[in-house]
Amino acid sequence: MADYPPVAALRSFEAVARLGSVTQAAQELHVSHSAISQHLKSLELQVGVKLFNRHGRGLLINEEGRLYALHVRDALQRIAEATRLVQARPRVAEVTLALVPSFGSHWLIPRLPRFRARCPHITLRLIAGLTLNDLPQQGIDVAIRMGKGDWEGVQSQLLFRDEYVVVAAPNFNGGVLPHTPQAIVDSALIFSMESWQAWCDKAGIAAPPARSGLCINDSNLLLEAVRLGQGIALERRSVVQAAIQRGELVQLSPVSVAYPWPYWLVTTPDRDSDARRELIGWLQEEAASYLQLTEPWQAGSHADA
Repeated sequence: MADYPPVAALRSFEAVARLGSVTQAAQELHVSHSAISQHLKSLELQVGVKLFNRHGRGLLINEEGRLYALHVRDALQRIAEATRLVQARPRVAEVTLALVPSFGSHWLIPRLPRFRARCPHITLRLIAGLTLNDLPQQGIDVAIRMGKGDWEGVQSQLLFRDEYVVVAAPNFNGGVLPHTPQAIVDSALIFSMESWQAWCDKAGIAAPPARSGLCINDSNLLLEAVRLGQGIALERRSVVQAAIQRGELVQLSPVSVAYPWPYWLVTTPDRDSDARRELIGWLQEEAASYLQLTEPWQAGSHADA
């Protein structure tokens, strides 16, 4: 930045030009007389123009100096105003949350208005993906992961356990919905990467034959196919509960089975902040409310953990 003289030299120059005295400028800026003189000399050397006419030990600003002083004064005033504006601006904290897309879409997003109302001072940044993020490297404050909670190099807190339920659209099969376990597996099923075996074992029936028809490996795509009436699916309650409450999906059977991978809040010590603690506290409260709505299965499973 060689074209920009030091701010200290510009302030000294502007003060001398305005006050007409090195002594008064030194008093105003709370520096020594010699510091002001040195600033003026170095400024003239850098700009390559004489800004003052010297008469003995006195200084008299010349025409070039007056013109330069007008622009410098305006620039310093704008810098001061910009500084006041940024100092007066409310502080906004930011926290970054990583999570899988299906959980974000169907569990978190519907609840976010409550977080924004509670913490308007926090900017929440969401990173959705299926990979296990390197939290420190990617600047992630909190991650919601599914698994055993035993990942190396991070701290894990149980958020809640999930379950599988069977769902369909209200208009599936012309609105004539199956409700017994056998009638369900005899219907058009949309398979996912998850097996029906555990659900069928609990229902006391044989598992459906090898996957045929439609098989989808993404929960968002699977739910859209179910919503459009294309079949019945076995899916996590956390992903379908909101749609069930809105009447967009119907739980066909009270039979449910534990999902083997709980949700965990994952953090690292080096990312601690007030914003992170507020987000974690809010997520824990929302999880507790969700568990109350999905009892008794969730309460019993949670107690057995």
